[in-house]
Amino acid sequence: MFIRNCWYVIAWDHEVLPEALFSRTVLGEPILLYRTANGSVAALQDRCCHRAAPLSRGRKEGDSVRCGYHGLKFDARGVCTEAPGMDAPPAKACVRSYPCTTRNKWIFVWMGDAERADPALLPDNFSNDHPEWHYQPGYFHYETPQALICDNLLDFSHLSYVHEKTLGGSQAIAQARPEIESIPRGIKVSRRVPNVPPPAYYQRMKTFQGMVDRWFIYDFVLPGTLLMHSGGRPVEDAPDDLSRAIRLHSCQTVTPETATTTHYFFQQSHHGTSANPEVVQIIYNALIAAFNEDRDMITAQARNIAL
Repeated sequence: MFIRNCWYVIAWDHEVLPEALFSRTVLGEPILLYRTANGSVAALQDRCCHRAAPLSRGRKEGDSVRCGYHGLKFDARGVCTEAPGMDAPPAKACVRSYPCTTRNKWIFVWMGDAERADPALLPDNFSNDHPEWHYQPGYFHYETPQALICDNLLDFSHLSYVHEKTLGGSQAIAQARPEIESIPRGIKVSRRVPNVPPPAYYQRMKTFQGMVDRWFIYDFVLPGTLLMHSGGRPVEDAPDDLSRAIRLHSCQTVTPETATTTHYFFQQSHHGTSANPEVVQIIYNALIAAFNEDRDMITAQARNIAL
């Protein structure tokens, strides 16, 4: 059912605190995250091998975690190092550990064969941690399958209708024919929309006196990550003149929680030599409004499909 030999985003970096235990389900498997002394993140199955209690209900002890039910202690490899009442724990007493890494503030877990976990397969989410790109991180939980959200991200013609008064602003987006090309592990989609009114949220960031040329250029790669350059410039400006343009970069990824529920991690950043908190908030508020529109539509779609 699921693609397993892939990196999936399980959390934003700020969600996993130094002394806390954090749990989130990915591909139907509950996973415990916690930080070791050097700040790296350990990922273990959140299910004690003794009586299946969630390890996240226990406590962190140094670089190990102790089950809160019967006290078994596991190190960051998932090996049981202590079992109360026994001189030594059974050799087979262990829980699954997952390859885990952090890149640009996203924490990834590898859900397949550990020996195939290759950092070269991580997506280029550069704007999540770049001094010239500024944003507020976002997360939604969906009561729908991952595939329906991927469908939504792969066809931006919906901006003209679902987001007519938020991100879209023009039916010309749906009329513009996208250019689609293959890339490793995915596709690149380019949609250019000339001579259209600026959307409402553009006008809250910068004053445009007339029409704009807009662009949406993104890579969509397995297992469900969108990396998009977008923006708009006054129509009278040359294509390579970005001095009056709004330049945006978005990182969005959808991670299946179960077959019917999904985690959605997202940000849209604006380019600038220094952060403008007002602009960051305007963009974030626009995303939340628009992504709630998406979620409402996709949830209604899922209900119809289930009938």
